Amino acid sequence: MAEKKTLTEIDSIIRPAINGAGYELYDLVFVKEGANWYLRIFIDKTGGVTINDCEAVSRVIEKELDEKDPIEQSYILEVSSPGIDRPLKKDADFERHKDSMVEIRLYKPRGGRKEFMGKLKGLQDGHVVIIDGSGNELCFPKTEVALCRLAVVF
Repeated sequence: MAEKKTLTEIDSIIRPAINGAGYELYDLVFVKEGANWYLRIFIDKTGGVTINDCEAVSRVIEKELDEKDPIEQSYILEVSSPGIDRPLKKDADFERHKDSMVEIRLYKPRGGRKEFMGKLKGLQDGHVVIIDGSGNELCFPKTEVALCRLAVVF
């Protein structure tokens, strides 16, 4: 619960700075890996994110985080793009990426399979709906979806 409160506080500190710099806060993760804590900020913008964008946002939010100091322990700040195979988490992500190809992984198999691919129709009544390669509409309760991400199709 303390982690969620910390994330909410961090979000309220950095979101205005990120938006003011012309970017969108896509996701925010605060996690311990080994001996280190990491604050991972994922940003996005129309046309994609470059390394220079990440550096610029890092500089902007470092000031805000240093000034307000919402995190007690030391941590490593990472700013990056969510990537071309970005996970879809928020309802807005599903809306934004309608008609995109997605990969879905389920917690439990359905019909002997845990992985599905198809064109995203959207999030409807708490269900992720896709059209598979055969034209079948598949509907998965969001609570049963371990991961939904944009598919990388070559």
